[in-house]
Amino acid sequence: AGEMRPAPACDLTRLASGEPVDWGALRGQVLVVDFWASWCTPCARSFPFLNRLHQELAGQGLQILAINLDEHPDDAARFLRRHPAAFPILTDTTQACPKAFGVPGMPASYLIDRRGRVRYTHLGFQPGAAAVLRDTVEQLLREPAGEP
Repeated sequence: AGEMRPAPACDLTRLASGEPVDWGALRGQVLVVDFWASWCTPCARSFPFLNRLHQELAGQGLQILAINLDEHPDDAARFLRRHPAAFPILTDTTQACPKAFGVPGMPASYLIDRRGRVRYTHLGFQPGAAAVLRDTVEQLLREPAGEP
């Protein structure tokens, strides 16, 4: 669904290192904010797609932020051994981020433009989802980063 609202800045840390993520530093990039969990079957299907997207478009200003919502980090680690990610895996220790975004279920992907606005929400990962997401990401990457 197309929309337009400022993306909430969440309190996120990198799962691997525990380093905090600076939302401000991401401004000017196109973001795919992907909420996932180890028990979510479609998430396993979306990871290879997100890896490809990252490899092909990161050089053009795409940043994928995959936010894990597992209660136990071990579950996330097990999932990642089976489905390695080429993009940063983040965790939200406060659990406030999915609420701020209004995540109804997983996987949920939010596409954020270079000006920090949520432009597109995609729920689930059905056949055909990859094409729609890629088209939207490429469209956002073509937009200028400056103020309107």
